[in-house]
Amino acid sequence: MKSAVPAESVMPERRIGMPKKREKANIQPFTFSGILYIAAVTTVLFIVICAAVPQWIALQDPTEMKADAILQPPGKTHWFGTDYFGRDVFSLVVYGCRESLLIGVASVLFGGIVGALIGSLSGYVGGWIDVILMRLIDVLMTIPGLLLSLAIAAALGPSLFNIVLAISISSIPGYARVMRGQVLTVAQRPFVAASRSLGANHAHIFLRHVLPNCVSPLLVMGTIGVGSAILSGSALSFLGLGVLKEIPDWGTLLSQGRGYVTVAWWITAFPGLAITVLVLSVNLIGDRLRDWLDPKRSR
Repeated sequence: MKSAVPAESVMPERRIGMPKKREKANIQPFTFSGILYIAAVTTVLFIVICAAVPQWIALQDPTEMKADAILQPPGKTHWFGTDYFGRDVFSLVVYGCRESLLIGVASVLFGGIVGALIGSLSGYVGGWIDVILMRLIDVLMTIPGLLLSLAIAAALGPSLFNIVLAISISSIPGYARVMRGQVLTVAQRPFVAASRSLGANHAHIFLRHVLPNCVSPLLVMGTIGVGSAILSGSALSFLGLGVLKEIPDWGTLLSQGRGYVTVAWWITAFPGLAITVLVLSVNLIGDRLRDWLDPKRSR
């Protein structure tokens, strides 16, 4: 008589070292989080369209001054009202999103690339290079980001390039720290040691094995960093260190309308609402991207 074989003994065993199959994060559009995500993506796409082709959205000239339409409240003709020059606030908000969005994206790209280079060099090479670079990063991290941006922008003067440079420099330490930690973790994994034992050079190992496994956290951090950069740029513009152009950005609109809050609330309310909605939408997209790229989260 044959002995009964335990059920678990006939089950195929997973090979040691074989990674578990990663499940994709499904976006369920009819849940509350799914609705928020779809609304965030729609909002960001709409603002990108406004920045690319503002004349398709705002039909009135934002620079046109109407003496008979000064400080008019929101209505059918002027959806967001008019300012103290008779300019249409809706057109100003639509045209002003280009500068604000450009500041956010450019600051993250520049700061993220420079920070990733510093973190990669520090984590992969190590030694005295790691010590020197990290001590410099520690010095920058002791200064609050907004205060550092304010000091740099005040020293260089108000312009689009200077405000992007100021925000980028203040964001470099965060990206460098995250990238260094990722490189140190990935460099100790078995597949890197196997590639090194096969005689691969450092450039091949870093570009082929280390760097691709370190990009995901930076993508998430950069996405959320766009919102922070937009807030910092608006703060600098509000203090008079932003872009000096005929069509102001959102921060400058807030600054120009702060003296009329009691008599014309719409001059500051709608630019402030636009900043809030854009930053919130970008943060929601960043959270969803983090959930999508994090293999440790249960889905």
